[in-house]
Amino acid sequence: MVRPIAEEDLHAYVDGHLDEGRRGEVAAYLARNPEEAERVAGYARQREALRAAFAPLAEAPIPPSLNVGRMIAAERGRARARWRIAAAASLALALFGTGGTSGWMLRGRDVVPETGIAGLSHVAAESWNVFAPDVLHPVEFRAVERPALMNWIATRTGTRIMAPDLSASGFRFMGGRLVTTGHGPAALFMYDDDQGTRLVLLGQPMRKQDRNAPMARFEDAHVAGYSWATDGVGYSLAGPASVAPSLLHPLANQARRQIASEA
Repeated sequence: MVRPIAEEDLHAYVDGHLDEGRRGEVAAYLARNPEEAERVAGYARQREALRAAFAPLAEAPIPPSLNVGRMIAAERGRARARWRIAAAASLALALFGTGGTSGWMLRGRDVVPETGIAGLSHVAAESWNVFAPDVLHPVEFRAVERPALMNWIATRTGTRIMAPDLSASGFRFMGGRLVTTGHGPAALFMYDDDQGTRLVLLGQPMRKQDRNAPMARFEDAHVAGYSWATDGVGYSLAGPASVAPSLLHPLANQARRQIASEA
């Protein structure tokens, strides 16, 4: 008995990820359904257009900030620096009493990873750099799997993080995934428009600082966006720096209003 053809099968057919038997079943289904065949052909054309549009980014060398070896070396350097600072603070305390301790402890802040809105913005920019150019698997859960995605995110983050509907502004919800950060798990949602422009919305619990923060613009290399936090949840909408603030800022405001109304 042939299993029903689901939307996931059609996308996997376009991506070339079906085994030979299942691929034959999907091909037979499309032969019997010309309208579905045309829709799938549109997916294939869009896939090739995205591949061509993002080819320069995909072929570019990995940014130093995402090089695993560099990241490990940097973290080891930070760990050594923290150890030296702690040792120096202990020595200062032993030699001079508590009065000299605060200055040493303040120096340690230079090696602590970014937190709050600044950290959220940085992770959003890096996430856009990594996932937006991905032609084959930009998201782990597709739009049709939205309920499963939202349940997974709520379970892993312990927080209700919302994915606003930006279709009124021409951006479709593509899906999302769970990403890891230096401050715990975060939700990453992706959107695109008819021109192939992709945006990401990062959502994360703000456990230490900036639990409430006004919207602020950021720029990080070729990425720009807006970040804010409300009632302990931070959001950051990021996209290519070529997107004018006159478009990106209203989108961020639209997302913030919608999230606030659903909270």
